[in-house]
Amino acid sequence: MSLRKRLLFALLFAIVALAEPARVNEYKAESDVPKPNTFLRASARELAALPFYGSRPANMPGRRRKEFRRRGDLLPAAYLPIQFKNPKDLGIGKLLVANRGLGDPRFAATVILLVHYDENGVLGLVLNRRTNVPLSQVIDLKAARDRSDPVYGGGPMEPSDVFALFRSSAKIEKAESVFSGVYLITDKDLFEKTISGRPDPDDFHVYLGYAGWTLDQLRAEVQLGAWFVFPADAATVFDSDPASLWPQMIQKTELRMAKTEPFAKTSPRVEMF
Repeated sequence: MSLRKRLLFALLFAIVALAEPARVNEYKAESDVPKPNTFLRASARELAALPFYGSRPANMPGRRRKEFRRRGDLLPAAYLPIQFKNPKDLGIGKLLVANRGLGDPRFAATVILLVHYDENGVLGLVLNRRTNVPLSQVIDLKAARDRSDPVYGGGPMEPSDVFALFRSSAKIEKAESVFSGVYLITDKDLFEKTISGRPDPDDFHVYLGYAGWTLDQLRAEVQLGAWFVFPADAATVFDSDPASLWPQMIQKTELRMAKTEPFAKTSPRVEMF
C-alpha cells in the first residue's frame, strides 16, 4: 500500500474516532449498594409522569458543567458562605442543599439525604418533593391498600425503584442505618412488615427513584459550589412541610456568612446536563 493511501486511511480513522459520541460512564449499583425491590402498581411510564421527573438521564457522570462564575467578578466579602463546601464532609447521613444558582431544574431548590456513599458510588433521596399520589395507588402490597400518605419523588433516576426512610428508636433488622434513629428500607418483606405495623406517616416516608453520582462527580460538584453539605437530623428528614425545607436550609447558609476575599459579582449559577 502506498504512503499516500496509508495517510488517507489514517486520516479517515481519526475522523471516525473523533465523531463517536462521548461515552457516559453511568452510575451502576454494585453488590453492596442498596438494591431496591420494585413492587409498584403503576408502570414505569406512568411513574415518570409524576411531578419532578424528567425524560433524560439525570445527574450521571459525564455531564458537562457550565462555568460557575466568571473570573474577575466580585461580590462583597460579607456575602460569601465559607462553610459546608468541603467534599471531605460528604458521607452517609449528610444533606445536600442545592445552591440558589443550581441551574438544573431537576435539582433546583432540592434537599437530598445521602443514604449510600463509597467507592462504588453515591445514592441520595430528595426529601422535599412530595407528590399528591397516595401510597395505596402505587405500592402493590396488601398492607399498603389503605395508606393515604403521599409518596415522594426520590430523584429522577429509576423512578420504578422504591425506597423508604423510617424513624425508629429501636434497631431495625435488615434495614440500613443512615444515622441515629433513621433507617433505609429496601427489602420487600421488611417493607411490608413495616407498613403492616401501621407506622405514623410522620415517621415513615416512601420514595420513588433516587439521585446517583460517582464519588468524583459529587466531590467535583461540591467543590464547584453546586451543593452545601449539612449534617442530617430526623426533624429535617421528616419535616411536615417539605415545601419550606429548602428555603429554611438555604437561609442557614446565608445567616452564617463571613468576611473573606471577594468571590463573585452576581448570584452564582451552576448548570449541569
